[in-house]
Amino acid sequence: MHQIAICDDEKEELDKTEWLLYHYGEEHPDYRFTIRRFDNEAQLLSVVKGGEYVPDLLLLDIYLPDRLGTEVAKELRDLGKESRIIFLTTSTDHALDAFRVDALQYLVKPVSEAELFAALDKFLWDIEDKRKKYLLLRIEGMTHRVEVDAIVFLEAQGKRQCMHLADGTQVVLHMTMTELFRMLSRYQKFVRVGAAYIVNLEFIDSLNSHNICLDTGRNIYLPRGAFQPLKKQYFQYYCEEKKEKGAAESDKK
Repeated sequence: MHQIAICDDEKEELDKTEWLLYHYGEEHPDYRFTIRRFDNEAQLLSVVKGGEYVPDLLLLDIYLPDRLGTEVAKELRDLGKESRIIFLTTSTDHALDAFRVDALQYLVKPVSEAELFAALDKFLWDIEDKRKKYLLLRIEGMTHRVEVDAIVFLEAQGKRQCMHLADGTQVVLHMTMTELFRMLSRYQKFVRVGAAYIVNLEFIDSLNSHNICLDTGRNIYLPRGAFQPLKKQYFQYYCEEKKEKGAAESDKK
């Protein structure tokens, strides 16, 4: 469930934007969201500062009664709020200021359905992409979010598994290696090494027929027969990564 806020001092604009959002929801029934309206920036900032509400997405008018929308956005950022922001405005005069506060999009009124829908698509893609980079794991009776890129390796310890993170933290998980690898297998960088390990290829400094040297200083001894398949996966991963980086650089030129 996503929380979407609209802040505009004109009722007609609030009504129009809200209608477009509901129409978008009808066309995307898999995405659920709630909408909250604010007709002034003071009310919006008050509920955010009070801790009662923080929108995932904010559709924010630039020209508000007492201050510019870009100033409101800066205050939200100073409060540590990471809400995505789409600015709605009658002028392009403040576009540069908008992107200084990490705006998702800057749309000039009258905003068309196609323009707003494209910006909403981008918001949802960004949200989904960010979620894919975290695992939700049950640790000591509580659900924690663990950043995928921070996982160095996992090792079996009897019926439990120990997850080693880049900052040196070790997390004990009451899950099987098979369950954990199912969660991580969508990321090409994670490979099974024998029955006891899952290793993040990004952290391998070097490897030979006997062990893996991780750039954290840890060594993992390879079980019999593990070296050749691991070596193949390791070089394949870096060849693919090099191709992707090369393609990205070409697109920039």
